[in-house]
Amino acid sequence: MGAQPQAVERRLHRLQQVMEQAQVDLLVIGPSADFQYLTGHMPILSERLTALVVPRQGRATVVVPRLEAPLLADLADRYNMAIWDETERPAARVAAIGREIGARTVAVNDQLWSVFLLQLEELLASAAFQSAAGVLSRLRATKEADEVALLREAARRTDAAWEEFCATSRLTGQTELQVEARLRELMAKHGITDEVFCIVASGPNSASPHHHNTDRVIQPGDPVVIDFGGRYQGYFSDITRTPVAGEPHPDLVKIYEIVKAAQQAAFEAIRPGVACQDVDRAARRVITEAGYGEYFIHRVGHGLGLTVHEEPYLVEGNAQPLQPGMVVSDEPGVYIAGQWGVRIEDAVVVTEDGAERLNQVSRELIALP
Repeated sequence: MGAQPQAVERRLHRLQQVMEQAQVDLLVIGPSADFQYLTGHMPILSERLTALVVPRQGRATVVVPRLEAPLLADLADRYNMAIWDETERPAARVAAIGREIGARTVAVNDQLWSVFLLQLEELLASAAFQSAAGVLSRLRATKEADEVALLREAARRTDAAWEEFCATSRLTGQTELQVEARLRELMAKHGITDEVFCIVASGPNSASPHHHNTDRVIQPGDPVVIDFGGRYQGYFSDITRTPVAGEPHPDLVKIYEIVKAAQQAAFEAIRPGVACQDVDRAARRVITEAGYGEYFIHRVGHGLGLTVHEEPYLVEGNAQPLQPGMVVSDEPGVYIAGQWGVRIEDAVVVTEDGAERLNQVSRELIALP
């Protein structure tokens, strides 16, 4: 789903204000969520350069190969269109824009292929090049009201799929791949079919946070870390629950309660003005004081929006203050190699005076057949 023209114009205006503040003369954006955010389109990613080229002042330009130009034709009323032919060097089109405005500082987004960056550095040898991440994250990290509404709806539909899974499915005797297939089926039933992802990590596999699903058969007593979500009208859901197959071991119950308390501590820390690292610290303190600090091996959260992982990151060393409209994951975990792992995750939006969970399903330990 593309952004509305008014939203695109507003975002471009804000972007150029940030470029002015950062003293960036030219911004070059390859096919990515950044491109989508500023145009409403996701172009084809290939060896043929497509880029959005934004000067600090004036009209932006879409550089696009002729054979793909029809796909972006409706952008012509808001952008200059630099349509290049197969025998041209497209980086030269971008460099010409830079020379025309006398660009001294050029920023490129993270998804611009290095081959194009190297060509631009050659063609604009007098310019200094830098990452555009700081500029773009100042826009995308804080969501507009319509973006939060889509994230909320994506979470609601994902919650509905999870509730139906818990009411109709079993774990014991199923393989991880079978559980994944069932969740994908339910996500589709509830209207999420685009870029669905699903980690199903059972028993000792649950100690691997980014496990790749296998045909392992789930055994009685196994915890099963299920981390899943998908894209709804451009915006992602992302949730994790750790049910158990049958009766849980007392040690698993203990760890689960620690992780649940840590997740609640992080949620209570999320509010405007709080440094991202302080949310991580709030969750980590609970797990460390319980004696499991060495088993919490990842940051407590990440931003969520047009991509699953984006700014801001809730991690030690990030002093960026939270602002209303930011949407982040809250997902502490404990992972004991060779035994089991537990993770609980919700999407959370920062409000004017605190935080709101977008996921509403139970965070209690659920035993499924």
